[in-house]
Amino acid sequence: MSPRGAEAGPGAAPGPGAASPREELGGCWSCRLLSGAGLLMAAVWLYQGPRSAMRNGIPPSTSAIAQITLAAALGAWAIVVLADPVGRRRRREP
Repeated sequence: MSPRGAEAGPGAAPGPGAASPREELGGCWSCRLLSGAGLLMAAVWLYQGPRSAMRNGIPPSTSAIAQITLAAALGAWAIVVLADPVGRRRRREP
């Protein structure tokens, strides 16, 4: 066990061979495409249940509205994963 404070803090530079979490999770286009498409398909699947009931003339219940809201949130999350707005922003150097 190392003494308290001997571990690298959040501002410390990573050691050799260690990649930052941003590079591991955000750098792979195929990973973003796969996870974004999966989230988008989950959103469509969640949306179809209450939507088909409403097409048959059944008024939406509270759980159906909550399910549609969850589907919209998953769809928004999928768009954010696919678009990667944080990775595109470049810092301006003075």
